[in-house]
Amino acid sequence: MYRVKRAVILAAGTGSRMNPVTLETPKPLIKINGTRIIDTIILGLHKNGITEIYVVAGYMKEKFKILEKEYPGLKLIENPYYAVCNNISSLYMARDYIEDAIILDGDQVIYNTDVLGADFEHSGYNSVWTDSGTTEWLQTVENGFVKSCSRNGGQNGWQLFSISRWNTEDGRKLKNHLEIEFEEKQNRQVYWDDVVFFCYPNDYKLGIWKMDKGDVIELDNISELAALDKTYKRYIEEEDYE
Repeated sequence: MYRVKRAVILAAGTGSRMNPVTLETPKPLIKINGTRIIDTIILGLHKNGITEIYVVAGYMKEKFKILEKEYPGLKLIENPYYAVCNNISSLYMARDYIEDAIILDGDQVIYNTDVLGADFEHSGYNSVWTDSGTTEWLQTVENGFVKSCSRNGGQNGWQLFSISRWNTEDGRKLKNHLEIEFEEKQNRQVYWDDVVFFCYPNDYKLGIWKMDKGDVIELDNISELAALDKTYKRYIEEEDYE
């Protein structure tokens, strides 16, 4: 059994699909019913004893500085590549902190803090079983280990969520692979998860962390935001009016 010692929250993106809300507020700092999205993550981590936290910021990075004052043990990492590279650049900037770590996207709302538990058996992603079909990344699992992953989704598989844990060995391996892809190969327009599943698929033996639908909500657009907080419905109504 392994134990998470630190967390890396990726929060550098522009969140353009959330415009116009994200024109003034970075997506992780958007409030839902009075609570910022990223606070649901940080407080969930704290509840599980994880207080060494690194937040990778880029877009409107200055607005994240308040987090360092509010949460002792939290440090910001700047991603200067956020506007021209995919999120591989964010994890690359945080690569020194990904051993014994939990890595999360900063735009997820955590409803069940148990899914951020610190103890884990194998490196891998939080996942939800789906038999009805999804367009999200879908893993095929056999005997407790991930056999393959599809970027195009499907059905009867384990939908991948942007919460993953990495032990010392796999974290060290991932750091090396990030450096090869980002520095040497200049492979900068991919998700960092592509490095694991498609660049070096035979180098990792991943398990999954089972969770239920509704434990975590990933927000992709204004409609999904408005479904959680009715105050944002006005943006949808304005679009319809236009």
